[in-house]
Amino acid sequence: MARRPLTALVVSAALLGMSAQPQPAEAWGSTGHRLVGVAAMRALPDDLPAFLRTPGAVADVGELSREPDRWKGAGQPHDRERDTAHFVDLDENGRVMNASGPAIDGLPRLKSEYDAALIAAGLSVNDAGYLPYALMDGWQQLVRDFAYIRVLNAAEARETNLERRAWYRVDRERREALTLRDIGVLGHYVGDGSQPHHTTIHYNGWNRDTPNPEGFTTSRQTHGDFENAFTSRVARLDAVEAAMPAFSDRPVEMNGRIAAYLRTTLNEVTPFYRMEKAGAFRETDPRGAAFVNARLGAGAAELRDLIILAWRASADASIGWPAVKVADVEAGRVDPWIAMVGED
Repeated sequence: MARRPLTALVVSAALLGMSAQPQPAEAWGSTGHRLVGVAAMRALPDDLPAFLRTPGAVADVGELSREPDRWKGAGQPHDRERDTAHFVDLDENGRVMNASGPAIDGLPRLKSEYDAALIAAGLSVNDAGYLPYALMDGWQQLVRDFAYIRVLNAAEARETNLERRAWYRVDRERREALTLRDIGVLGHYVGDGSQPHHTTIHYNGWNRDTPNPEGFTTSRQTHGDFENAFTSRVARLDAVEAAMPAFSDRPVEMNGRIAAYLRTTLNEVTPFYRMEKAGAFRETDPRGAAFVNARLGAGAAELRDLIILAWRASADASIGWPAVKVADVEAGRVDPWIAMVGED
């Protein structure tokens, strides 16, 4: 897949790295989240809509990938409801919180059912986190965005009424801007899901209430030092892109794909703590830099793949009310005007 040219802002913010000053713990900090968004967008194939592949879109998604962290501090209930979307605390066997919690491979379809399962197991909904559902929600929203974009592109191209064509054009521009925002938000949670501390009960030093046979650190500085100061020093766009695995279009149900993605990250928790114990996250140790860029590369690849899969899934969607099928609009069999503007 072709790599896109970078704007000056993205070059300075993503390729060269940002300030190494410590920041409050936010998964990957600004540097890491920007890199995930930028690398994913630069790797999109040419058969996706052209508006996604401009330098401006790359830069926008890089910045918008920070957005859920920038929401913080609005107050309650806003913060409590949103902050728990950034993580899911799994034990070493992939169960939420402990052996009583639901397994990552068999989560209920609805978040309300997940909350009920946690409560039934005597576990705190707020402590457990709901990252898998944030990922599914974000992907499904992107499918909807792309479905509307398909309809708007087809309708604008065929419409002979000048007023309607102008409406389609303006609404397409609105939808494109909204889609970039939604990709950024999805990208943030995908990035969270590539950071080992966001998939584990050992999220900030080894959990002091569990066995620690290898004597891993229990420092409460572990999480923030790794994903902020250290990452901002060593993360580089070229290294992230080099670490991205190739796209795989193997068919998979999306809930299962998300579970597999988070379990893969969970498998990096113990290796992280072993590396930390061995001093790999000191500034001059190349092992730590390789680990950071590999994890960011995994996040960027997953975001790239989810964008591609959302675009493909949107071809089979329906939009508006009365609902019309995207495929019928694209084939010229249906006029979507009433479905798009509403018939109130």
